Amino acid sequence: MRFSIAALAVAAVLSGCATTDTQDTNAAAPDPQARSGQASSSSSTGNAPGGQVGSRGTGSSAAASQRPDLKRSVYYEFDKYDVKPEYRALVESHARWLKANPKAKLVIEGNADERGSREYNVALGQRRAESVTKMMVLMGARADQIEAVSWGEEKPRASGHDDSAWSENRRADFAQR
Repeated sequence: MRFSIAALAVAAVLSGCATTDTQDTNAAAPDPQARSGQASSSSSTGNAPGGQVGSRGTGSSAAASQRPDLKRSVYYEFDKYDVKPEYRALVESHARWLKANPKAKLVIEGNADERGSREYNVALGQRRAESVTKMMVLMGARADQIEAVSWGEEKPRASGHDDSAWSENRRADFAQR
């Protein structure tokens, strides 16, 4: 009995880890210049971030509901939650997509680096998620299509304990609901 409970716990943890790894395969580069260039990269492949996936002629409704740029993130300076100008185009592309897909919903997941208390980091992550949400609403998305949540320091993208890792972990991620 004890063995089967332990085996189930290990299997649950491993299955949770497997989904995290596959979601982060397109994690942003640590260089802020490389990150800001991501906002326009999908439009050259025919997956217009502000419109439908495969907008070159695949106009199916199933394709319209898929986000081509879900792995995108907005990054922040230490202890800040204002959206920097270089991420405005990325946020706007998500807002346009929500306007074009009124039944679609997004979750904005706020994250913080490991510095600070857990409570402080949860609050900071929430402010980061809400800053993106407010910007999207100002750009025309409906508030009921967006949910702002905070993971605080619980879902780091980088596992190091230095400036490079911390800069990767100070972010708000777009996730489809």
